[in-house]
Amino acid sequence: MQIMDAQKVIIIFSLFISLSCATNVVDFCVADLSFPVGPTGYPCRNPAKLTGDDFVYSGLTVAGNGSNIFKLATNVAFDVTFPALNGQGLSMLRADIGVGGVVPLHSHRVTELIYMVEGTMISGFINSDNKPYFKTLNKGDIMVIPQGSYHFAINTGKTPAIATATFSSANPGIHVVTTSIAGSNLRTDVIQKITLLDARQILQLKKIFGGSN
Repeated sequence: MQIMDAQKVIIIFSLFISLSCATNVVDFCVADLSFPVGPTGYPCRNPAKLTGDDFVYSGLTVAGNGSNIFKLATNVAFDVTFPALNGQGLSMLRADIGVGGVVPLHSHRVTELIYMVEGTMISGFINSDNKPYFKTLNKGDIMVIPQGSYHFAINTGKTPAIATATFSSANPGIHVVTTSIAGSNLRTDVIQKITLLDARQILQLKKIFGGSN
């Protein structure tokens, strides 16, 4: 009997802990970007000095700069550009993809939800079993990209494409495979071994993405 009572106490205690951990002690924490970011985000600005303007961001109303090899322009609403997202567990991105343009293979540390605003594109991801999942997206379609999966998009239409992506983090991180390798100071002979590319291809990519030899 005493054992059963003790088990009930442990279960109830564990439930209270989980509930307390899941509940924020403040409604919001607008980031103070003058301090470094920590594991849980940025420190909070003084709520008494905030206005409605601090909770509105207009940066996604326009396209970013798409003059690059991918024909891709992005504007982001992450905590570093929209401080009110700090601690809220979500963020957004706008992608404008020119005709024939691509979103190169990349990953995030969180889940992504793509919404097709205009145009047509193939979007897909590769799971941990190396199985690809892809689909042609048209205006109004949404697609979920599981956490950590490498994914991509290709504008297959005859007009520029616009998509938004919502992430389950205030700053999802972006790890682009090509630029991470070719934009780094990793030696060419090492890259040859891990990618099976030849030296000429690697040097060409490094020239494009600013990596050192």
